[in-house]
Amino acid sequence: MSNQRLYKTIYHLAKVINSSLEPGTVLNGIVEQVSQAMEAKGCFIRLLDNTGQNLQASAYYGLSERYAQKGPVQVANSRLDQEVLKGETVTISDVTKDSRFQYPSEAAEEGLVSLVVVPLTSGSDKVVGVLRVYSASPREFSNEEVDFLNCIANLSGMALENARMFQALKRASDLAKEFHYRTFED
Repeated sequence: MSNQRLYKTIYHLAKVINSSLEPGTVLNGIVEQVSQAMEAKGCFIRLLDNTGQNLQASAYYGLSERYAQKGPVQVANSRLDQEVLKGETVTISDVTKDSRFQYPSEAAEEGLVSLVVVPLTSGSDKVVGVLRVYSASPREFSNEEVDFLNCIANLSGMALENARMFQALKRASDLAKEFHYRTFED
């Protein structure tokens, strides 16, 4: 990945992250920019559900709806994600042959071969999900690419946290307005 493309991607990602406080909009922009910058088949962000037992599809780019909706990744059944949720970066040269990958036959049908997965952390360094980048051919991801993805995952986690806090504040404000309105109407 050239420095010029790296800087251009970071600039576009900063614009995406700062353009909206809607979590879905932010995440969709991130996966598109990352996939294009990495010249990858696709990119996927999966976030932990409230139980911490499943990684749910949150945003994807370059992948089919069928693949994206194949079901939640169950952390207990995915050694790959268990490693990543501990803060490790994992690369796999062939997802159809690696026992850590939960859905190898679905990946083969989708035409996915190599994969890099980095932890998505919130501002508190708590891992809240994973950022996955897939290639359609065998690929060794360089150290620079992995560093880039870790940087983007950290920025994305903070952007997601900001968007979630904004949504919570908006709900609280709406409830306060409703309470105020009902109190003075009665």
